[in-house]
Amino acid sequence: MPLPHTLEELRSAIAVGQDKLTARMRDAAQYVIEHPHDVALNTVAALAARSQIPASAFIRLAQALGYGGFSDLQRVCKAPLEKAGQGSFKERIRHYRGEQLLDDPTDVGAMLGAFSRANIVSLEHLAEGQQVQALEQSIALLQQARTTFVVGMRRSFPMAAYLSYALSRVGRRAVHISGLGGSLREQVGALHGDDVLVAVSFPPYAQETIDACNQAVAAGTPIVAITDSLLSPIGQCAAVMIEVDDAELLGFRSLTAAFCVAQTLAMGLAFGDGRDHEALKDIDC
Repeated sequence: MPLPHTLEELRSAIAVGQDKLTARMRDAAQYVIEHPHDVALNTVAALAARSQIPASAFIRLAQALGYGGFSDLQRVCKAPLEKAGQGSFKERIRHYRGEQLLDDPTDVGAMLGAFSRANIVSLEHLAEGQQVQALEQSIALLQQARTTFVVGMRRSFPMAAYLSYALSRVGRRAVHISGLGGSLREQVGALHGDDVLVAVSFPPYAQETIDACNQAVAAGTPIVAITDSLLSPIGQCAAVMIEVDDAELLGFRSLTAAFCVAQTLAMGLAFGDGRDHEALKDIDC
């Protein structure tokens, strides 16, 4: 495999070659995929302390991917931050490091400002356009679907509920798999090969969503995964994966970027069906 020169190529190389990695190297690879900006901003020793993964695992991973050493892998992870606009660069670094942005957590105004800034960073990251191709592929899949089923549990539940509602509002057959009353398996059992399952999950990944994806694979139903990483358990079995990097502040992860993806999917389908702007004015999404 060619030497990865971009973060996207690095992720693809890890996904393709993960079976050839040792268990410790896979742990390091998972961390690199989930925390590329940690990798960019820390020495290998500091990274080992933060991740509880030996520094040697990161070094061996870099060598297994064809790099001369860890610093070469780190350079690839650092490139997206260096390309960020100077005005937002400091804020992006603080966001990606997961640093607490509040000096006084009892100050409600400061808390509102901090959450707002963190969400803005997430939206700026999404707006850079790295997921456009995945969104286009997802819309093409959904256009062919007899019915679109949407599943998301725990913190992803509201986003799944909203997406199924938005798809219905733009004239698509959509079913929200809620799992209420312990009916998850029965609801997923309605999937057929000409349907599509949209699965939404972020760490810690909901086992119910993973089970739904496994059931969909067995039924021959293609999956659109909205998740955080190529190594996500729902990303690995998906026909298309949309990667979302939502902000985290004081232990709370935002859904702002994920909802933006849902809106883009719904409106992309609406316009893809040939509707004009006037026909969409009365749609409440």
